[in-house]
Amino acid sequence: MTTYRTQNPSTGKVVRSWDSLDPREVGTAIDTAEEAFTSWRRTSVEERAGVLARTAHLFEQRAEELAGIAASEMGKPVSQGIAEAQLVAQIFDYYAQRADELMADEVLPDQGANSSRVEKQPLGVLLGVMPWNFPYYQLARFIAPNLLLGNTLLLKPASICAASALEMEKLLAQAGLPKGVHQTLLVDSSQIADIIADPRVRGVSLTGSEGAGASVAAAAGKHLKKVVLELGGSDPLIVLGGDIDAVASTAARARLSNAGQACNSPKRMIVLDEFYDTFVDKLSAAFSAAVVGDPQDGATDVGPMSSTNARDELMELVDDAVGHGAHVLVGGYPREGAGAFMEATVLTDVTRDMRAWSEELFGPVAVVCRAADVDEAVALANETDFGLSGSVWSDDLELAEATARRLDVGMAYVNEHGTSLAGLPFGGVGRSGFGRELGDYGVDEFVNKRLVRVSDPVGPEQ
Repeated sequence: MTTYRTQNPSTGKVVRSWDSLDPREVGTAIDTAEEAFTSWRRTSVEERAGVLARTAHLFEQRAEELAGIAASEMGKPVSQGIAEAQLVAQIFDYYAQRADELMADEVLPDQGANSSRVEKQPLGVLLGVMPWNFPYYQLARFIAPNLLLGNTLLLKPASICAASALEMEKLLAQAGLPKGVHQTLLVDSSQIADIIADPRVRGVSLTGSEGAGASVAAAAGKHLKKVVLELGGSDPLIVLGGDIDAVASTAARARLSNAGQACNSPKRMIVLDEFYDTFVDKLSAAFSAAVVGDPQDGATDVGPMSSTNARDELMELVDDAVGHGAHVLVGGYPREGAGAFMEATVLTDVTRDMRAWSEELFGPVAVVCRAADVDEAVALANETDFGLSGSVWSDDLELAEATARRLDVGMAYVNEHGTSLAGLPFGGVGRSGFGRELGDYGVDEFVNKRLVRVSDPVGPEQ
């Protein structure tokens, strides 16, 4: 069955396709991963770190080529793809350079023994179920810390991103990763539950939709497997003051990056009344000026969406909002002709009876809301089942930080939004999932924290 294919979202043309693995081939892959685990777990931390360091170098070296693959698969502008590859290099380098510190034992109070400590031991074979919107970065968040731990990995990429995943597997092998430690599984989604059920698979990490997360969590729970979920987001961006023109310009860039297809993109912009008109005017101007076009063209700001289906689903939310009284200030329609292009769109007057109020707008659409004061802004920001990230913007840092602390999110920012760095933990609360990736937290999920306690020999009874 052919379920994996590269279909260029700029043209709609299918470039290449792959057949999904059958159950026998999946079983062989798990066998290989289990066998590789017995030796990989025994390699030194120094050796594992060396593989990560060499992988970082390869991503730096081949960033432009990797960006070209992403552009043809899911439409990311090449400049943004290069930045993604460079971020991946930073992630691998972070774990390589800090390997000894991250893997060091935690010394506990002896509490009557000679010593008490906690060692970090790998769990075994892990399954990663990955999305398409960041075809290298999302994988690196899962791969780098778990290779350092000594786990072996089975990675299911999105059905439209086989080429980038397979290229990443080649780079890891080129960096010296032993055979079987990391394998790309081109499997249908219907096969995931059976893979999770296999007793040799010890945990699963998924980045994707709420529905996919619920399905994977149910399968993992049934078999008592550890699971990490990074799901959707409807991130608020609260404007309380400052240089409003500059804030609006920054918000526009953040929202339109990756054609708005990022879980932690600022989707709901909540602006105090006194700054609302200025902010909306500047944001609308920035959206109007954004160049929508070929991702291979250096002048392009917004490439195509990942598919025409994704664009059409986004348009359903826009049309529903407009049908119920929302106003389109900029854009509001798909581009005619080939490709999955969508105009950069600004919506105002979105109300609770519209789907756009509660559902994630996964594309180049910004919703701008008014707030009378800080309390109303916070209330609007928290009026969502999601809880990935949020930001507050003001030149009054004390007020901004106090407001950011009131947001029900996993990541709160002041005067920046959605910053992703190797050393910062990434994850949300609520329907945005649970667990953390990156930073020191990346090695704390799929790990056996084993207590080791040493006492003196027992002497003769007195």
